[in-house]
Amino acid sequence: MPPTQAESVIKNIIREIGQECAAHGEIVPETLVAFMVKAVVLDPSNGFNTDRTLTKSDVQKLVKLCVNRLLDSKNPSLDTIKMQVYFDMNYTSREEFLEEHHRVIESRLSSVSREITDSRACVREELENLYRKIVSYVLLRSGLGSPTDIKIVREATAALQSVFPQTELGTFLTLSKKDKERQLKELTMIVTGIRLFNRDCGKGGEGIDDLPAILQEAIPATTQHVDSQLEAVQDQAYRYTAILEKAAKNPLMSQELQPYMLREALYNVRQCEIFLQVILPIFIALSNLWTSFQDETVLISILSNLTTHLEPFLGAHDLFFPEKVMQVLLDGVTVKTDVCRIKEHIEDKVNVADFKKLEWLFPETTANFDKLLIQYRGFCAYTFATTDGLLLPGNPSIGILKYKDKYYTFNTRDAAYSFAENPENYIDIIREKAKKNAELIQLLELHQQFETFIQYSQMKEVDKRYIKPITKCETGTQTDTHLLPPTIVRSYEWNEWELRRKAIKLANLRRKVTHSVQTDHSHMRRENYSQVYPSKDVGTQSMREGSSRVPRPQIYIAGLRGGQTKTTYGVKVNLTRAVDET
Repeated sequence: MPPTQAESVIKNIIREIGQECAAHGEIVPETLVAFMVKAVVLDPSNGFNTDRTLTKSDVQKLVKLCVNRLLDSKNPSLDTIKMQVYFDMNYTSREEFLEEHHRVIESRLSSVSREITDSRACVREELENLYRKIVSYVLLRSGLGSPTDIKIVREATAALQSVFPQTELGTFLTLSKKDKERQLKELTMIVTGIRLFNRDCGKGGEGIDDLPAILQEAIPATTQHVDSQLEAVQDQAYRYTAILEKAAKNPLMSQELQPYMLREALYNVRQCEIFLQVILPIFIALSNLWTSFQDETVLISILSNLTTHLEPFLGAHDLFFPEKVMQVLLDGVTVKTDVCRIKEHIEDKVNVADFKKLEWLFPETTANFDKLLIQYRGFCAYTFATTDGLLLPGNPSIGILKYKDKYYTFNTRDAAYSFAENPENYIDIIREKAKKNAELIQLLELHQQFETFIQYSQMKEVDKRYIKPITKCETGTQTDTHLLPPTIVRSYEWNEWELRRKAIKLANLRRKVTHSVQTDHSHMRRENYSQVYPSKDVGTQSMREGSSRVPRPQIYIAGLRGGQTKTTYGVKVNLTRAVDET
């Protein structure tokens, strides 16, 4: 099926599911419907084959399954998926939040800015009207007071006249459109600075909110609210974990708890915990920023609203596990926090010598140990695979296993050893569990294994989040004193005067002659000997001269002079001698 046709079919299926849900009184966003369609198709128990084209009966079956799951309001798994979709659609980075806020402000000011830059005022009344528009633009852009308040307008006008009197409008009108827009922004900043200075001096600042005071009150209040929610969610997660641990040791109890969707409830609270932890650091950063108070006020209101809207997604598991039921299930069970579980095995470490082909990382040997991207959000992979989906936090102090450029943590050393024996087996088990529980794909960050489920907010960070470990170890090196034989040129001279002296000496030698003499007394001081070979008679024989000659051809023609008749007859006579006669 061509891509365009397949896309059209998917859109039709999503639209049909949305209409079915709306008919039952449930308005479902298209993003949630699309996610549910992929989750249903991915679940092997539903019997869909992604390699072949869906038939009409397959489409009807798919629509029915999706509608049933979307209308199951008492399913914690659905709440978790709704929470994930809502958070992904509404949460972005701090920069994107503020960028969107600034874009909205620019769009609101575009009409006022266009009226000012396109103005062709000539008469006095038109110029006064233009100046009032500039004052309104400055107030709207700065956000320090309403342009309908007379006191605020008078203060802003006085501040503007001190740097841009009305007599300068003629020069302003001669500027280009871009220069006008640039000057309007500069005037806004100057007037804002003047009003803030006057407010600090107690001579003005009408309508300017005390943003530091507002943030000082809002940040602790919002942070406290998030902390309380986070504490409640963590407590619930610890209790669910304890019950599931108890059920893992008691098969009968595990069968009794299966209809109550306890694992799905654990996934739900763990996902909410992760989202709240994502939001909480932003509030901590807000308290350290005092330069852009208005931006922080907008940001805190958005994050507070986002936190409030996460609460409705935690209601389903409370219906299955009210406080009375929880007390009965927790009878004889000690509820442990994640910190307590880590402290129990903090001294147990993996022995690297037991693994020759696998690499283990430890805090004392890895510089960026805390920045490594741990698989499954730091939960123990072995426990999750072998205990039917129990989420226990991994303990990095035991050792982080590096396998195929991915990093895994475990809650005990035995779990680490068992996982290291056959990592692929446990990874496949976790992948199959995620197919059956679609909320695990985002909860455990399995997006790379299921590329179609990569969320928009995380798609941009997939390549950026991979960090290679920087290992530390004690090493020593030694360098030979003279690795190569010395290449010292003894005849080298760096002094140019010395070179000149040698050059002159060589030039003078060309004009010198060596003389030697020998006296009568000195020639007898040394005996000289010489040896010669005796002469002998030697004869040689040369070659004999010889020659050969061929006869010279002699051919004559008689009768060429003619005769008595008109016709001339020639006779050819050959007088050449024979070869043997020569």
